[in-house]
Amino acid sequence: MTSQQPAMGEPNRPMGRPGDPRMPMTSTAGSPEEVPPEARPPGVLGGVSDAVPLGFAAFALATFMFSAFNAGWTSGTVAWLTFGIFAGGLVQLLAGMWSFRNRNLFGTVAFSMYGAFYLGLALYVILVAPGAGAAAQRNDLAWIFLTFALFNAYLTLWASQVNEALFLLFFFVGVTLVVLCVGFFIDNNQVVRIGGYFGVIAALVAWYVSSAGLINGLLGRKVAKVGGPLKVDLDRLTRRRTPATSAQ
Repeated sequence: MTSQQPAMGEPNRPMGRPGDPRMPMTSTAGSPEEVPPEARPPGVLGGVSDAVPLGFAAFALATFMFSAFNAGWTSGTVAWLTFGIFAGGLVQLLAGMWSFRNRNLFGTVAFSMYGAFYLGLALYVILVAPGAGAAAQRNDLAWIFLTFALFNAYLTLWASQVNEALFLLFFFVGVTLVVLCVGFFIDNNQVVRIGGYFGVIAALVAWYVSSAGLINGLLGRKVAKVGGPLKVDLDRLTRRRTPATSAQ
């Protein structure tokens, strides 16, 4: 029996849309995946709970605290560091591995890499930055954000083939990373603040995606809308041109 991981934010039930970026999950004799989908409790996929709502909740929390700090809204300590390590880092890495277990290819890549992002960023601030000058710190941070902006670019592109909410989320994440990169490269605090504002928007969208995945998974039907794939014919755009196709 073969079942598929539902798209992020959609009900937990078998899907069969052609071109779905999710990988099929094939069961073996005696494994939990042999339980028919209709017999499973809501929110359970093949014996393993859907990790998508957890992953986006952790991403939203860490991103909101980090972005509020960049926007200059906080007046306390650097509180985002601890939550960056545990929520943004550890919880997202766990969500990435659970997504791997569920054959959710997009979730595996997105959660694992952004878990690495927050762990790396927090540990950089704690372990490396204190021994570097202000100019060196700004240069380091600019390159960190540039690197993840490049990664986020293709994540945004392929998120368009999952659903509209996910595409919107990674679009705002990408804008946040680019603005922060520019702000640190040119040493402009106002630009960094603007990056913080975009980060807050990204966090709010991530919380919505998380809540949509939670309620849709619990009830087994679409309650909170996340939209569908954007209308882009990837097959036509990526089809290798041959003399036969060129003549058509």
